[in-house]
Amino acid sequence: MALLEVEDLRVAYGKIEAVKGISFTVDAGEVVTLIGTNGAGKTTTLRTLSGLLKPVTGKITFGGEVLNGVGAHKIVSMGLAHSPEGRRIFPRLSIEENLQLGAFLRKDADAVAKDIDNAYERFPILGERRRQAAGTLSGGEQQMLAMARALMSRPKLLMLDEPSMGLSPIMMQKIMSTISELKEQGTTILLVEQNAQAALSLADHGHVMETGNITLSGTGEELMHDESVRKAYLGED
Repeated sequence: MALLEVEDLRVAYGKIEAVKGISFTVDAGEVVTLIGTNGAGKTTTLRTLSGLLKPVTGKITFGGEVLNGVGAHKIVSMGLAHSPEGRRIFPRLSIEENLQLGAFLRKDADAVAKDIDNAYERFPILGERRRQAAGTLSGGEQQMLAMARALMSRPKLLMLDEPSMGLSPIMMQKIMSTISELKEQGTTILLVEQNAQAALSLADHGHVMETGNITLSGTGEELMHDESVRKAYLGED
């Protein structure tokens, strides 16, 4: 059974339908990516899955439980974590305080402390600056913090929205290799990413979204070699 099942999901902002009846699944241990241009409905999909937006119709099932109508904080406690577009860290709080907030629903203080240590091991730059205000970090460092904070809830499924956006090539490489490591460790990931090449090379399955619809689905490998995808998203003629 799929860990996440999305059936005929429709989401609207007023009269404008942003997501037009999409269906897809994510199995445990998989990396699934949604690719497409700006305005395709990718971010709206993630925001709906994490309870920030209400669908017009459709059904979202996570770990066998229906998420429709469930509050965002409850969805986090069920094991669905969202690292949003634009990072959304708390700029005036320290790095360590941001990480602690990622675990705010947990009661296992010793394990939380261990997970913070793990975050510093994964991203040594965060460990070196743990007392520093998060707003003073570079864009790439803030992205590391956003990912580390999302992992603090020990999610069953990690949703990443545009993790490489606006980053230097070196930072982007670091973020993508971190996603690859998480995959190797068995983390289930739903990835929205403008860099289609990077996303598809990591993904078990991918879906191309255009104007609120899924127009093409396949394995990451299949989509990488699909002519229409290569032309539209991989910059090839």
